[in-house]
Amino acid sequence: MTAKSAAAAARATVYGYPRQGQNRELKKAIEGYWKDRVTADALRDTAAELRRANWQQLADTGIHEVPTGDFSYYDHVLDTTVMVGAIPERHRAAVDADALDGYFAMARGTQEVAPLEMTKWFDTNYHYLVPELGPDTVFTADSTKQVAELKEALAQDLTARPVLVGPVTYLLLAKPAPGVPADFEPLTLLDRLLPVYAEVIADLRAAGAEWVQLDEPALVQDRTPAELNAAERAYRELGALTDRPRLLVASYFDRLGDALPVLAKAPVDGLALDFTEAAAANLDALAAVGGLPGKRLIAGVVNGRNIWINDLQKSLSTLGTLLGLADRVDVAASCSLLHVPLDATAERDIDPQILRWLAFAKQKTAEIITLTKGLAHGTGSIAAELAANRADLASRANSPITHDPAVRARSEAVTAADARRSQPYAERAAAQRAHLGLPLLPTTTIGSFPQTGELRTARADLRAGRIDTAGYEERIRAEIQEVIAFQEKAGIDVLVHGEAERNDMVQYFAERLTGYLATQHGWVQSYGTRYVRPPILAGDISRPEPMTVRWTSYAQSLSDRPVKGMLTGPVTMLAWSFVRDDQPLGDTARQVALALRDEVTDLEAAGTSVIQVDEPALRETLPLRAADHADYLAWATEAFRLTTGGVRPDTQIHTHMCYAEFGDIVQAIDDLDADVISLEAARSHMQVAHELAAHGYPREAGPGVYDIHSPRIPSTDEAADLLRTGLEAIPAERLWVNPDCGLKTRGWPETRASLENLVAAARTVRSELPAS
Repeated sequence: MTAKSAAAAARATVYGYPRQGQNRELKKAIEGYWKDRVTADALRDTAAELRRANWQQLADTGIHEVPTGDFSYYDHVLDTTVMVGAIPERHRAAVDADALDGYFAMARGTQEVAPLEMTKWFDTNYHYLVPELGPDTVFTADSTKQVAELKEALAQDLTARPVLVGPVTYLLLAKPAPGVPADFEPLTLLDRLLPVYAEVIADLRAAGAEWVQLDEPALVQDRTPAELNAAERAYRELGALTDRPRLLVASYFDRLGDALPVLAKAPVDGLALDFTEAAAANLDALAAVGGLPGKRLIAGVVNGRNIWINDLQKSLSTLGTLLGLADRVDVAASCSLLHVPLDATAERDIDPQILRWLAFAKQKTAEIITLTKGLAHGTGSIAAELAANRADLASRANSPITHDPAVRARSEAVTAADARRSQPYAERAAAQRAHLGLPLLPTTTIGSFPQTGELRTARADLRAGRIDTAGYEERIRAEIQEVIAFQEKAGIDVLVHGEAERNDMVQYFAERLTGYLATQHGWVQSYGTRYVRPPILAGDISRPEPMTVRWTSYAQSLSDRPVKGMLTGPVTMLAWSFVRDDQPLGDTARQVALALRDEVTDLEAAGTSVIQVDEPALRETLPLRAADHADYLAWATEAFRLTTGGVRPDTQIHTHMCYAEFGDIVQAIDDLDADVISLEAARSHMQVAHELAAHGYPREAGPGVYDIHSPRIPSTDEAADLLRTGLEAIPAERLWVNPDCGLKTRGWPETRASLENLVAAARTVRSELPAS
């Protein structure tokens, strides 16, 4: 096919779409089901209607081929675990008794059975459920979900392409099951897994699939020769299947590197590649291997992870270059649109001119259609769209929002000394112990307490004008009083004020910093039914006035015990926002750090002796390629130290991280120079404590003993056993006792019981320590 005919044949597609619905209908239906207010049939009906509406919206926009199988009640990796029959033994009875309840038990756990571990999906803020595999794992095919959703789309007279997590990525995401040696490599199960994928693919073919997409994002990471050989073998075998649909292998989030020639030579029918700025090297690499003669290329030229409008002219140039490298070039976003909100036109509080800079999922599909039309029929066919796009790009580039001379001058004046504490840790630790007077194994929480229905109602009433500011603040004061009183009664050593006034740990600060935009309807799935509204980091950042001092000081006035000041760190402020793409991330992080430094200074001046600066996103923001790690970690750790470096030696700086693989950034954790770090550890059975010990981490640490992402209430014995495991790695004088994460999503009854058990466990284990 000539380049001209390839352009004329170009079609538009996407790899996935937001699941929740315009008003988060899926969240409400699932949580209603958990509370026995929604039946299983009603939940299924809601899900089916959302799928139908999504596909129809895509088709009406002009998307030629809609994805199926990307919809999920909780997580698409968990769906894959069900598809291949890798149900953990502890959950098998529940799954056999009721497939839907068993599915949710794997995700959330029950009082009797722990859930699957949860961690971040590559370098996004989406969480997946980690498969648990071992040498005895037996895979069995269950294509029920995948086939049913394909048939639903075909019944709407749509061209549909099932999307599956690829077998290599699935195994590379997995961990050894409990009781399996830690050095077991799930990838050794590939030959056992491939026949199951072959069976699923055959079922989809029988149901009418012409193409099946297999997502292999793990191949954009650094991979060993053995892992690349596994990928080559997997697609050689799947490509050799008879009477199969055409196979499309997709990767995204970064450049493919050494995996590109492996996939280009594989006997599959097409590749879907990321061609956004992060993966621009894919274009040169594709040309270097001679392109994809006789194959389909889906070009991800619209950024599926951020919300800025596409540079249409630049993308058309990329697409034009690609025309000579494949038999057919189609246009798509760089990855599933799961990672962006649904529709920018729903935003009523953003200036209309600024709104034109933004593209959510619906707007991105429109960009894909425009680019496809321009590729197929020439730029003249989209002249008006190109002119409008140029004007919007220029409006953003020239806006005073994006350039504040005072902020830039302060950032440029930063010195290395600004990012260092005045004394080394050993001297600080002695000063802090004398000042705080805490016992061994001190207890604390991570920050937030349950956001009750009453609090959410009060916040909504304030926005709607049903109550005034004084009435709202009285409600916040009452909540803080309750939180402080409970912690004192429970016996917690270092208290928190509970964050009753905060809607979200990033949004709350974003609304009080210049340069940020907040959305009203920009919901994005974080995990399960947990949706967040990432703010938009649009311009230069500064702090006009204190953000947390008032409520922290009020809480401290209610107790003689130390109350932690709670801030979200600069890297997490970036990672859980939609960041600007017009300057290096390190420059933006420094601006945010300086704004937070002002807050830390004011908290200390107000008498706050313990200040926690949360950085749960430090690991998830780590670039996927090792060659990019050093530069990222240099500016990320500097930003944290710049935030905290100006405090007195006896002010104790805490940080917190959760739900990520920490072992490969232990040196960076050390480089933060925080006095205390709390980390998720309950689901991973204290693995991180041993990783810290292996590194020789010299400071205090609190590996969590209470998994707050499950409704389970850990018993005193369970928490005590985890503490004893922690003590095998961390000496008692440096070990803290705390939950895995904040308690915002939990209810008060389970929170009370769990924290009381946590304190009892600390006292039990404390009593077992040898007398000093």
